[in-house]
Amino acid sequence: MKKRISSVDPWQCGKTFAVVYFALGVVLAIPIGLLSRFAPLGPGETHPSLLLILCLPILYAIAALIFIPIGCWIYNKAAGFTGGIELTLEPDA
Repeated sequence: MKKRISSVDPWQCGKTFAVVYFALGVVLAIPIGLLSRFAPLGPGETHPSLLLILCLPILYAIAALIFIPIGCWIYNKAAGFTGGIELTLEPDA
């Protein structure tokens, strides 16, 4: 059975991906940021601030909330010209 994605809701996608990006930020940015605080420094270098490390997941979420709806809007415009993405779905056995 073939189905087509002809339109996506930009705000709903933005909210959903903001949560996903926040979770990825917590899982990835905080451990990497904390590890970088213990990395050896070269002359004149400084460690990233703890506030920056803690703000990264929030910044990722804000970026998703801004850029994902823009991407969805562009997709909706392109799908109007091309018909959208076509999926083939099969029932479970």
